Amino acid sequence: MRDIAIDVKLQPGELARIASALARQHVALRGGTLLAIGPRLVARFIPSDVDAARRALDAASVRFEEGEVVPVLLERRAGELAMLSTRLANGGVGVRAIYVTGTSGHLLEVAVVPDNVARARRALDGDG
Repeated sequence: MRDIAIDVKLQPGELARIASALARQHVALRGGTLLAIGPRLVARFIPSDVDAARRALDAASVRFEEGEVVPVLLERRAGELAMLSTRLANGGVGVRAIYVTGTSGHLLEVAVVPDNVARARRALDGDG
């Protein structure tokens, strides 16, 4: 699973243009966000089909970056994000994004986009 990050141009209709390009390729979103950060507008999302998303964005001349996603199941309770982020930090892993991708009962499925996938997996497996 991969995520896509885009610096969206700050002009009316740009998000609609990007979303329409993805829709034409039948790309749905598994998780995502759009954030204004100072003068920047940043979109990050996990596409249902990364190859189709690449084709759509390339055809629309939209520059993007990709990151590998590490799925993690957490309990839905206070302190779980602190535990997750501490394990990653102790393993020397920086976090580029975290998405909530699903819930079921007392479980929360999150998708972590780390700066180093191998180290993240070791840290989360308890081997870091």
